[in-house]
Amino acid sequence: MTDRRQFVTFEALAEVVETRGMFQRSVSAIAGPPGSGKSTLAKRLAEALNTRDAQSAAIFPMDGYHFDDSILKERGWRARKGAPHTFDVASFTQMLARLRRNEEDEIAVPVFDRNIEIARNSARIIARSVRHLIVEGNYLLLNAAPWNALGSLFDTTVFLNVPMETLQERLAARWKDLNQEDRSIKLEENDLPNARLVCSESRSPEFIVGTKTTV
Repeated sequence: MTDRRQFVTFEALAEVVETRGMFQRSVSAIAGPPGSGKSTLAKRLAEALNTRDAQSAAIFPMDGYHFDDSILKERGWRARKGAPHTFDVASFTQMLARLRRNEEDEIAVPVFDRNIEIARNSARIIARSVRHLIVEGNYLLLNAAPWNALGSLFDTTVFLNVPMETLQERLAARWKDLNQEDRSIKLEENDLPNARLVCSESRSPEFIVGTKTTV
């Protein structure tokens, strides 16, 4: 990423998102490497907006568009689950465009269940009354096809800037129940390469949340 970025506090970000969705649906992208806290920030932002105006905000996670394990195994991609090529980007893009148009009373979207490592179809309802749609995912700002086609669908873009050492600690904790060899494989052959890709190949966002150290 370039350095044309504005660091922002949570309170200032919430104010921007609230203003942009005051009268119509506004779509905010929260991007960042795995382990950076995207889900936490999205949840916190939605809660803050809904406290000010009940049911005005909803979250749409990118993770609902993981290819199923059966497809990943067939293509030899299971060990790389979570890498850019292991998502159904076309379907995600179509759903995001549909949500942005906001022409239906309600839209059901899939949600990834980490407990079973499977995306559950139609697991969350987003109503037409939602004005603040918060999209979160690793590759929302990735500057490579087909991910770069998402840019025109976002009104606000945010990137979480977290030091690589912190990411490594968080990701290691995520796989703490695995034996040392399997945990090392998860980190060194999938999670950390994905994190480095996101940090080096994402487009410059409108706002940065996190430290001012270079990623």
